[in-house]
Amino acid sequence: MNTTDAIPSDAKVAIVTGASRGIGAATARAFARAGAAVVLAARDEDALASVAEHISAAGGRALVVPTDVGDAASVERLVARTVDAYGRLDIAFNNAAGGGHFPTPLAEVAVEDYDSALAISLRGVFLSMKYELPAMLEAGGGAIVNMSSTAGVEAVAGLAGYVSSKHGVIGLTKSAALDYADQDVRINAVAPGPILTDRLEQAGEEAQRQAGLAMPMRRVGRPEEVASAVVWLCSDEASFITGATLPIDGGKLAGMAPFSHR
Repeated sequence: MNTTDAIPSDAKVAIVTGASRGIGAATARAFARAGAAVVLAARDEDALASVAEHISAAGGRALVVPTDVGDAASVERLVARTVDAYGRLDIAFNNAAGGGHFPTPLAEVAVEDYDSALAISLRGVFLSMKYELPAMLEAGGGAIVNMSSTAGVEAVAGLAGYVSSKHGVIGLTKSAALDYADQDVRINAVAPGPILTDRLEQAGEEAQRQAGLAMPMRRVGRPEEVASAVVWLCSDEASFITGATLPIDGGKLAGMAPFSHR
């Protein structure tokens, strides 16, 4: 691929990890609609290809790079492929997550299950930024959004690995934001509440209804709503925001909603 002629000179180049489904896929499509060339990263190459076909059919640009964010060499290769293909990197949404355990009291959590949550959901964000940041600095600046959760702000019983990793993402985001605030790279996080992704869809309508009733807005969120917030945080409209964590949670973190009989 011709690196400089592949995209217009004013187009942005974005990496999205965990882009094969759910919030990652929705955000990749949103970046493409905004005019960015999008590099899709995840382990499932077939699922990535499906997302890329959707983007291409809508007139966008997408490159599939199968990636394991838990492996440093794989992440380094992702960024190198991006720069080789498009000549630069401007935006990254570090969304990939995985590992962990089902709800389990802490003393009963297997050590390997706890380690797996941190390896993907936290260490994977560290590795992503480690290789993305030099490419952004070379391009003159950029914007990164890391995926946390409302569980990164308040704890959830039984989810020691997930809660630790998502709290860690927020701390890592703040630290990195301070490191690069004076070099035109902004780094923020998002903290979604219940979102209608594959897992909640598979749980069934009653689980979705109960999750929605627990939110002050009395519904769950949509992947596209998270995607819109991520695209905005990476845009010039958010140019004075760095080191922040944006809740996308229907009011969950604001406090207890009034009792309702609905």
